[in-house]
Amino acid sequence: MKVDIEQRILAANDELASANRSRFADHGVFVLDLMASPGAGKTSTILATIDALRDRYAIAVIEGDIASKVDAEKVRAHGIPAVQINTGGACHLESAMIRRAVDTLDLDALDLIIIENVGNLVCPSDFDLGESAKVMILSVPEGHDKPQKYPNIFQVSEAVILNKCDTMPVFDFDEAEFTSVVRSLNGVAPIFPISATKGDGVAEWAEWLAGRIEAAKAEAAS
Repeated sequence: MKVDIEQRILAANDELASANRSRFADHGVFVLDLMASPGAGKTSTILATIDALRDRYAIAVIEGDIASKVDAEKVRAHGIPAVQINTGGACHLESAMIRRAVDTLDLDALDLIIIENVGNLVCPSDFDLGESAKVMILSVPEGHDKPQKYPNIFQVSEAVILNKCDTMPVFDFDEAEFTSVVRSLNGVAPIFPISATKGDGVAEWAEWLAGRIEAAKAEAAS
């Protein structure tokens, strides 16, 4: 019975996700679902991405947290529209939550929506939100063994960001082992080593994202 219940939940979520995706496509908006564990640097990466792309694209952010509105306030302080979703205990966002959040945004005025999912390396990878791409962040202090422990999130991600690379000399992080395991799980996702708070590597990540946005725009226009 548990499996049947889970299947019904995912089926309902996927139906709404499909509607979200069609809505985003109709308005020409690229939607990024950014996943990571707590403390990996999701918000700092979002702010660095905003700084890199704000002159080229109109951006909004949907913040997912169990509680509080701290991250949304940080984004708004950068002059970017932000919608806070508090899940009240749920460990992931769902497509119905995204639909309600998007209702408060002017999609015709946007090029990019970044969704900061709830900090978790398990559940967010299972839920389609209607996004254009899923990307995950791992931070160096978390350790190079996380792809082995949480393979699914690496498998579903279209890119992997390795954050806090400036701390690598301090931690016993084997970058070669990390890269090798990620490649065995996902042979096509690029890996972007960055330091979000210092700006190192952010330009390369931002250009990849800009390329995806432009490709989506070209597809929508064809």
